[in-house]
Amino acid sequence: MPLRVINVLYLGRVDYSIALELQQTLVRLVKEGRITHSLLLLEHPPVITMGRNGGAKNIVASREFLASNGVELHETDRGGDVTFHGPGQLVGYPIFDLRAFEPRIGAVDFVRKLEETLIRTCGDLGVVTERISGLTGVWTQNEVPGKIAAIGVHISRAVTSHGFALNVSTNLDYFKLIVPCGISDKPVTSLAQEMAQSSLSGDRKVPALDDLAQQVARNFGRVFEAQTLWLESLDALFSSSTMSDYDTTPANQDTPARAAREIRKLGGEKDIYLA
Repeated sequence: MPLRVINVLYLGRVDYSIALELQQTLVRLVKEGRITHSLLLLEHPPVITMGRNGGAKNIVASREFLASNGVELHETDRGGDVTFHGPGQLVGYPIFDLRAFEPRIGAVDFVRKLEETLIRTCGDLGVVTERISGLTGVWTQNEVPGKIAAIGVHISRAVTSHGFALNVSTNLDYFKLIVPCGISDKPVTSLAQEMAQSSLSGDRKVPALDDLAQQVARNFGRVFEAQTLWLESLDALFSSSTMSDYDTTPANQDTPARAAREIRKLGGEKDIYLA
């Protein structure tokens, strides 16, 4: 079996609309076999996103209040309800072709693997987390479990988009603007909050997002049994001409050498929506 490779790129802070456009471009290229699996790691300015199962009733604040406080609002094609993205939160968008895994990964298995990746990452920092039956995401093992990571994905013709949001040093007051994921009886928490309370964390400091991104990437490699290839720029990703995992012929050589201008500023099956 050919070596499975995941391209990894840390982008820093990116506007949600630009990241969405980038995802759409990568999904198309992966579907065409022109690039292999890619993992985008980044953070967003304050933004509330509403998934396919989202209800406007779960946005507590008015649109006028959000606008006046610099919080954008976007409807998306991922699964799940309402969530918040913002500074201090590590967001991951894996653009994977599930057909390329052997044995092939199903939609639910993919979500479970995302959870496992984040559970391992939290554990590396002394924060013990788990799954809760019937609730997607990653939860602390406190008396009242707190949600430390949200997951919402879209799968089209076996190619994934959207992904996860791990609260690192996020200002949790932002979550008061919504009913996170439509769940009103469980709190939202962060690595910073949990590490301050965990004896297992010892004298570890809350990592910077770029450092944590490397740890997340390593755990992606372990969970998905792949080699992670850390790229320095979008141009390196767009100019790559790797071979797809399910095709032994070289990828199409007309892969665009540069992303769209807005992105460069950064430096079939039925669709499935899961959260």
